[in-house]
Amino acid sequence: MSAAADDKPPSLADLRIKVFADAADVSGILDLARRPYISGFTTNPTLMRKAGVTDYRAFAREVLDAIRGRPVSFEVFSDEFEGMERQAREIASWGGNVYVKIPVTNTRGEPATPLVRRLADAGVQLNVTALLTLEQVREVSAALGEGPPSFISVFAGRVADTGRGPVPIMAAAVEVLRMHPRQRLIWASPRELLNIFQADAVGCQVITVTRDVLDKLDLVGKDLREFSLETVRMFHRDAGAAGYSV
Repeated sequence: MSAAADDKPPSLADLRIKVFADAADVSGILDLARRPYISGFTTNPTLMRKAGVTDYRAFAREVLDAIRGRPVSFEVFSDEFEGMERQAREIASWGGNVYVKIPVTNTRGEPATPLVRRLADAGVQLNVTALLTLEQVREVSAALGEGPPSFISVFAGRVADTGRGPVPIMAAAVEVLRMHPRQRLIWASPRELLNIFQADAVGCQVITVTRDVLDKLDLVGKDLREFSLETVRMFHRDAGAAGYSV
């Protein structure tokens, strides 16, 4: 039965999936860290730029000083594999809970799998990111092999943005990773709270969630008739506040 079924409200307590917060605002990260259901953190250069981060090392140091014992992912930003490798080794040295995000390709579409293989063989904990196809999952999984703990981030939300249903791709990706217990699948870029339950249902180990979606968690299991009435009241209140007349 679907998590959205009227007769069986979903429950956060039933979830097996781990929720990672996707954020780059330090004060927001510290606030989210106090929520018991947040098991880790991810960030990326786009989020960091939006948050006004100008000093990468200082930002990472502040986050890692506050977040201990939970995975934190920081991304390389070079477009050359030699530069990515240098940055990856530097970032990995920042802490035992650090995972280095490596994009699946560079901006020219050249695959990062040889670099992923070298870094995994060297013991670097990786989060390979920006995957959208099952073929990419297979290639990255093979490159990671039986190396250290790692994540593979499939951007299910972006798959959905193209009009394709992400659930079949994510379910197939779960099967690809099943033979590699140290590799964990991330449902990345969710667009709505329902995606958390979809990701859990197909067997994803992790979902990365932005603050706007996390703030909807209080609605989980809410009575739909009550929610309907609140919606009607909101429309009526706003119409009155606007002073509309016909």
